[in-house]
Amino acid sequence: MTTSFFPELISRTDEARRSFENHERIVQAVADGMPLPRYQRLLLELYQLVWHFNPICAAAASRMSDDSRHVRYFFYKHIEEESGHERWVMDDLEAVGVSASDARKSRPMADTQALVGFNYWTADRREPVAVLGMVYVLEVIASVYGGPFSTAIKESLLLSGDRGVSFIGSHASLDTKHMADLRDILNTVQDESKREAICESTIVNFDFVTRIFSTV
Repeated sequence: MTTSFFPELISRTDEARRSFENHERIVQAVADGMPLPRYQRLLLELYQLVWHFNPICAAAASRMSDDSRHVRYFFYKHIEEESGHERWVMDDLEAVGVSASDARKSRPMADTQALVGFNYWTADRREPVAVLGMVYVLEVIASVYGGPFSTAIKESLLLSGDRGVSFIGSHASLDTKHMADLRDILNTVQDESKREAICESTIVNFDFVTRIFSTV
């Protein structure tokens, strides 16, 4: 008998999600936005995450066994849909006063390096299917918190239209559909060891993203 994994994933990782959404600095950012220097630093870290997102997914897809080919195909499609999104972050950085050359020369924070490194390790050494945990965390944050956060940023920094928030604002709507697709693929995962690895990955990724948002 098969069981749906998506509700189990939500239940088993809910504490990590709540730790993110209830963190004082994150609550303040969603409600009131951020000062310009802090938002610039956040975008620089997001640039690093977006730049590595597709390579991590590609590494995971390349290491999956054929019994996970449906997850591999999910990653193929997701990689295509996410391609080029680092340019949106770059546009936002330039809109708030950070040049493209400065953005490319910036060094990611330790927590950003740790998040990226953990997910490459997951793809290569732990369990490639567990990279779905990284995707889940980023989709949840974008679809649930992206809209209120982009609105707060626009108001606090007096930005007009999508200027400066094109990446965060667009993903708030895009990732609603992505979340539905992710739910469907997660529900196909029946192997208990793979489920365990996805839950572990989700908890770790929530922790690193919380650290990044609270440190910038």
